Amino acid sequence: MTQREAIFPANRHALYEEHGYSAAIRSGDLLFVSGQVGSRPDGTPEPDFERQVRLAFDNLKATLSAAGCTLDDIVDVTSFHTDPENQFATIMAVKQEIFSKPPYPNWTALGVNWLAGFDFEIKVIARIPGSH
Repeated sequence: MTQREAIFPANRHALYEEHGYSAAIRSGDLLFVSGQVGSRPDGTPEPDFERQVRLAFDNLKATLSAAGCTLDDIVDVTSFHTDPENQFATIMAVKQEIFSKPPYPNWTALGVNWLAGFDFEIKVIARIPGSH
């Protein structure tokens, strides 16, 4: 049976401690990354929406890096949005910068009515390189 291993980025933010969860779990050659939000170092939401989306991706990159992964190792994305209709253009602009060329990861976007004070959250599954 494969053991779970908790992964945390170098600069763990306060939300992990406050809510008792891991940034990611390594299981075999897969990395399951918890929803990443645009939090400032103290865990509070970044009020500017575009900056919040960019910070969520920065937090995602830091968590991936802690497991030896990059954005290119992502195979599946789920994102959560509090106001998809009004946020879509901003999210797509940032997404196009981050994932600028194929092959693109699978992506499911969900509209939700609550994200603990945040307006965007992204969770992913990545394959860990060299761990076949």
